[in-house]
Amino acid sequence: MYYYQPPYTPVYTPYRDIKSETLSAVKPFVDYGLIEAAFTSYSHAMTEVAAIAYLLGKGYDPKTAYKMVESWEVNEKF
Repeated sequence: MYYYQPPYTPVYTPYRDIKSETLSAVKPFVDYGLIEAAFTSYSHAMTEVAAIAYLLGKGYDPKTAYKMVESWEVNEKF
């Protein structure tokens, strides 16, 4: 006789404060974007910050992500 076992569905239990962790990780780049927007445009600054955040999510360290995105710019344009 076989016993039917329902599929295991793991329950998400946060082991750290993901909100604070996330916001503190992106805050320097948000601040940078606000300063950058004063010299370029909000569209440019948001694109730059979004690209940096994307690279952070891909595993790049913050300094490398920042330098990589800055290297894509020519005359403050992508």
